[in-house]
Amino acid sequence: MSGCGGGSEASEVAKPSAPAAPSLSAATTAFQDAVASGDCPSTEPGTCWEQMQALIKPARVLRKAMNAHKDTGPEFWSEAYVLIDKMEKGVAVGEDRGGGLTNYTSNRPDVFGSAHDLSRWLDAHPVQ
Repeated sequence: MSGCGGGSEASEVAKPSAPAAPSLSAATTAFQDAVASGDCPSTEPGTCWEQMQALIKPARVLRKAMNAHKDTGPEFWSEAYVLIDKMEKGVAVGEDRGGGLTNYTSNRPDVFGSAHDLSRWLDAHPVQ
């Protein structure tokens, strides 16, 4: 019998919990490993999209780990967030626009350059 005020099965079903954020140490290592192996020597458009994707994925995981790190606040991470945002802006284009000295529309500096800058920033600001 289901009447007013009676319990319903829907209210008793537990909500799934969000997946736990990765450890900051693991996320930092994964990101820096991707940076160390993620450059693209070709200047031709469309030849580095896979490398860009291989960098942005661990950068997104790193952001989640930074957000979840309880011992530091957003102020500490502000420069790192800016660099990840630049990487996001670069991949938001949806393609690799190529590189080279005369390619002023390249999105590679946003992705590859910011990734290297972030890796150096992480080295200079170690967190345990």
